[in-house]
Amino acid sequence: MDKTAHKPFNQPLSGLITPRFAGIATFMRLPHVPLGKAKGIEIGLIGVPFDGGTTNRPGPRHGPRQIRDMSQMIRRVNPAMKICPYDLANIADLGDADVNPADLKDSMKRIERFYSKVVGLGIRPMSAGGDHLVSYPILKAVGQKEPVGMVHFDAHTDLFDSYFGGYKITHGTPFRRAIEDGVLDPKRTIQIGIRGSMYDYEDRDFAEKVGVRIIEIEEFAKLGVEKTIELARGIVGSGPTYVSFDIDALDPAYAPGTGTPEVGGFTNREAVFMLRLLRGLNIVGADVVEVSPPFDPTGYTAFNAANVMWELLCIMSENVAERRSR
Repeated sequence: MDKTAHKPFNQPLSGLITPRFAGIATFMRLPHVPLGKAKGIEIGLIGVPFDGGTTNRPGPRHGPRQIRDMSQMIRRVNPAMKICPYDLANIADLGDADVNPADLKDSMKRIERFYSKVVGLGIRPMSAGGDHLVSYPILKAVGQKEPVGMVHFDAHTDLFDSYFGGYKITHGTPFRRAIEDGVLDPKRTIQIGIRGSMYDYEDRDFAEKVGVRIIEIEEFAKLGVEKTIELARGIVGSGPTYVSFDIDALDPAYAPGTGTPEVGGFTNREAVFMLRLLRGLNIVGADVVEVSPPFDPTGYTAFNAANVMWELLCIMSENVAERRSR
């Protein structure tokens, strides 16, 4: 790492100058740049405060605000990767996507419209949800021109067809809808950490039919971190790839603040190590979802989510810099 590198891009507010508990909370203490003024931004950090697709315990609508607050703890250099993402790419907090808490379908349209503008500006989105349904309209924007592959960390597949007698838009259905819409390539999709009791095998049957690779937590325990990600890299290849991280992929000991916890999940260290091994992939967008602050008074779940964003941000910034130099 060149410690004397020129810094032409947005830089986070330093905790050595302004205390980390002071100032307005933004993702990673970066400047807030409204989308209408985001020309030149290469990676946009975005909140999606919507949980209208939740089927049990609500609260992820409050996730982006708490993740912003907890991200103040993250400094500017990643010593494991030996980079500072803010020296590699122009990054900003673009605020929150427009949502309508009274109308789920209208929210889907609003979120997709917002992200279509983001993608149209050439910005790669790194998002904080929100429940997992928000990934669906984001994928519709990111995969509009070319379907993307996906590395998906979760306790659940979110490949179900419907809930409650035919209702097809919930946080348990986003990736099935995205596959049906042709914006997510199932043969370039891998889901890691799947576990927990089930209603039936409908989601597994669909995955097998369309070619989605599922690594259940038992298989992960046998493979380990490195072999699991080796499989993931082989599946998504060099094409455009989306990364979606449901915080319930972590064991509830590390992420109690979520709507559908499942025992036996990843440690936060396993998660961080897996994310770092995605380095070099063409990640065109990513999200971390399902942080529900009302179920976590310590804020530790949101802190883990902020660190997921940070690790992905470092990888994305490196990829942006490499492609800019071509």
